[in-house]
Amino acid sequence: MTSNIGWELYRSFLGVLREGSLSGAARALGITQPTAGRHVAALEKALGVALFTRSQVGLMPTEVALALQTHAEAMESTAASLERAATSQGEGVRGVVRVSASEVIGVEVLPPIVARLREAHPALKVELVLTNRVQDLLRREADIAVRMVRPKQEQLVARRVGQIELGFHARKDYLDRHGTPRKVQDLAAHAVIGYDQPSAFVRNAGKALPGYGREAFSLRTDSDLAQLALIRAGAGIGICQAGLARRDAALVRLMPRTFSMKLETWITMHEDLRSSPRCRAAFDALVAGLQAYIDPPAQGKIGRARTQASE
Repeated sequence: MTSNIGWELYRSFLGVLREGSLSGAARALGITQPTAGRHVAALEKALGVALFTRSQVGLMPTEVALALQTHAEAMESTAASLERAATSQGEGVRGVVRVSASEVIGVEVLPPIVARLREAHPALKVELVLTNRVQDLLRREADIAVRMVRPKQEQLVARRVGQIELGFHARKDYLDRHGTPRKVQDLAAHAVIGYDQPSAFVRNAGKALPGYGREAFSLRTDSDLAQLALIRAGAGIGICQAGLARRDAALVRLMPRTFSMKLETWITMHEDLRSSPRCRAAFDALVAGLQAYIDPPAQGKIGRARTQASE
């Protein structure tokens, strides 16, 4: 086995692993197909193992390749972190900051926060990673993460910003057509929007809602954004964030006393980034923005209370 193998070989290896072909990896990485092929061949020679076998559907990874994937992805994260750190040198808030959040938070909540952050610091570049998977901050897959669980690692700096409340919602026109359920048992007569495959959140919801399971759903999807879109379209009744529903006058909260889930929300980053101006600015902006989303200004609360009282 050859020591001191260059990162570019592992980069091409990951490209082929993800794309399933040399041509796909070349397009994804912005290199030529022969270059990708040479990199994979050089890595196989250096390691003394075969990483791919040819098949009718493309290049299939060997067991060795699959075993190396996690380690190569760790190298990829470290390389990206080094690049972000290198571009952030100099005075002031500048460079790249990588923020991880769930799809719903990333699409529905973060854009105005990021817009204000960029207005205040135009030399700052923001990368949003939208995934429901918890990004590993210790391996620097992201600089900052919005998490719905309290981080346990001592190396992470964490700030609790509050609780995001979830509840059943539906459009007014759906309720006009099908009636308004008054108790959980009434949902059996409605089009309920829910998951396809169970998750940790679903298991927690099931504890509070006996009978809230896959077979009870008329519309199934594991995409939180798709569930939200279906609720907004008037397709049925589903669970969404109360803060998002308050923005849409057509959405009605159902059975708030019967069902309410609250997600603890945290902003976290590695303690080594505490002194980084770019990360500090982004961290503080996320804390302030999410706190305002979770607990809107008093005037907004009064306005909503008047609207509800007049309905």
